[in-house]
Amino acid sequence: MSVSSSDIGAASNRAPVSVDALVWVGIGLLTILTLLLREHHAWLVSYPRDWIIPVADWINAFMAWFIEAFRWLFRAVSWLISWPMEWIRVTLQWLPWPATISVIVTIAYVAGGWRLATFSTLALLYMVVVGYWTESMATLSLLVMSVPLSLCLGLFVGIAAYTWQSVNRVVQPALDLMQTFPTFAYLIPILFLFGFGPVVGLIASAIYAAPPMVRNVILGLQRVPPEIIESGQMSGTSRRQLLWLVRVPTALPTIMIGVNQTIMAALSMVIIASVIGSSADIGWEVLSMMRKALFGQSFLAGIVIALLAMVIDRISREFAHRSPVEHGAEKSWLLRYRFLIIAIGSGLAFIVLAQFMPALRSYPSAWTFYPAEPLNQGVNYIIREYGSILDAVKNNTLFYFLLPIRVGLENTVKPFTWGFDITSTFIAGYAALVALLAVLASWRWSWRAGVVMIVLGLIYYYGTTGMPWPAFIAMTVVLAYQVGGWGTGLLALLGLGFILTTGAWPPAMRSIYLCGAAVLISFVAGSALGVWAARSDRVSAFMRPINDTLQTMPLFVFLIPVIMFFQVGDFPALLAIIMYAIVPAIRYTEHGIRSIPPHIIEAARAQGCTKRQILWNVQLPLALPEIMMGLNQTIMFGLAMLVIAALVGTKGLGQAVYLALNTGNVGEGFIAGMSMALIAIIADRITQAWSRQKKAELGL
Repeated sequence: MSVSSSDIGAASNRAPVSVDALVWVGIGLLTILTLLLREHHAWLVSYPRDWIIPVADWINAFMAWFIEAFRWLFRAVSWLISWPMEWIRVTLQWLPWPATISVIVTIAYVAGGWRLATFSTLALLYMVVVGYWTESMATLSLLVMSVPLSLCLGLFVGIAAYTWQSVNRVVQPALDLMQTFPTFAYLIPILFLFGFGPVVGLIASAIYAAPPMVRNVILGLQRVPPEIIESGQMSGTSRRQLLWLVRVPTALPTIMIGVNQTIMAALSMVIIASVIGSSADIGWEVLSMMRKALFGQSFLAGIVIALLAMVIDRISREFAHRSPVEHGAEKSWLLRYRFLIIAIGSGLAFIVLAQFMPALRSYPSAWTFYPAEPLNQGVNYIIREYGSILDAVKNNTLFYFLLPIRVGLENTVKPFTWGFDITSTFIAGYAALVALLAVLASWRWSWRAGVVMIVLGLIYYYGTTGMPWPAFIAMTVVLAYQVGGWGTGLLALLGLGFILTTGAWPPAMRSIYLCGAAVLISFVAGSALGVWAARSDRVSAFMRPINDTLQTMPLFVFLIPVIMFFQVGDFPALLAIIMYAIVPAIRYTEHGIRSIPPHIIEAARAQGCTKRQILWNVQLPLALPEIMMGLNQTIMFGLAMLVIAALVGTKGLGQAVYLALNTGNVGEGFIAGMSMALIAIIADRITQAWSRQKKAELGL
């Protein structure tokens, strides 16, 4: 395929402009009309409480009946599960720490060689030396139970969805809902049914971690080459044999990636599980230290979770990418299973030695290295010496960026913050600036870019909470329809209608404001870093381990450094979301640019294009579908972090979910959680449709 810059420019203008543009003119008139009338008709901005459908009350009534009728069954299941879970926890904590380390390090060596084994040794020794070994083993016991449960559930649901299309039609939207529905929200009914305790965390972890396994099982089975299936059929295999002896083994590499993602998803639930009854584990240690504002202690415990995540991630990922090895007949049983023998033998040896050497059974407290106090003193020193700079960064971001997006320039331009009052001259100048930017964007790219500039200008002036809901819904539905068709447009209409009529609109706008601001920064900065990494192997090699670390760290850990220096509020929440959500933008942008065939770049050079022209006129347009997928994942990551950010004082749907968990209000928790899920699904459908549209325009 050969694509020139003129072809790319033409591709973006193939779609008819007139009808779409006229629709947006109508949306603009509707927006102006609602803005003019909002002073006299307050319902245009604040949806009347009398119009709210009492869905929360209906759900609470149903759950009261359901819990009363079936609580005995779920409590029995909880009692049964608690036995093996407690047995695993006691066993892991009883084993001498060198025995557990030797087994895990041997597995790491088999998976990834000496480098991974060395890293695993150092990571596990950190847990011992800092004094968090017992808590780490309690966390590991949760994973040992929840991961196999998620894997079995995911495997059989994935096979069923692949085998029967009717099942797949139910499973796919269910997976979208499970992965976008905040975990705190579905903890509420689970809590009522199963009661407080570690079992609730186990079940919540299993539910949250199952979708990646289901998706990878379906994808792996779909990618089995037809010739392999035909070969199995010609060999006379039955339908069941064809599945388990041909399809599943062939799809195993993809399924193993699902295993890796399932393990990481389960680990990310560690601290959330601590909120609902899990105790004496590392998640509870982080949470309790954060609540007491003991930053050094919470940081040291957070490193344990991050290291545990990295060790498990790297081991499972190495196994996922390994090619199957055929054992020759000449290899003896001893040679084939030598590493298993080494692991078991070393573990047994340390168990025996621990009977004579108490230090091997329980690491002496006198040998621990716990620098929490120096860390606290270091944080206090930075705050004392550079607090004014930190406050300036925080306040400037709040006054000139976050607050205008939330409540608009019309409510934030004050002498106290901006140094002057808003005037007609200021309004006229702002309108002229937005119009100029819209004209420049239309001239440089397309009229759609000009529309985006106008919408952003309106939001910055009136704020997300000040925008009339009819205008906001109309904009979103039209965008969804023009990008994804009737199905996407109807989804946006029904989803936003649910949020509006159930009374979740005000917190939803607060969530959209904070998540939108974080996604904007993450996407712009991440894309720039991705371009830099794509054009420099050295930069790419430097950023790769940073990206790996950010993606494997559980969500709560991101809160620790921002709370240390900026306390609580929207600004530290913004920083935490950015740290977590920036990685997809970096990776997808780099992947998109590096995936462009070399002959296209050579053709551009042959035509005399400079490096800057190649980047802007060839590489970025051709990589746009992947960049849009990066935007999609940035939005998903930002929304996932939004609920966690509620713990540092943000107001919105995340806080509504957390408050519902504390008060046991199943209905309110469901509405807030469903609203977040609908926002995520709508954003996902729009960005994915946009990516497919760009691929089709470019003939990719």
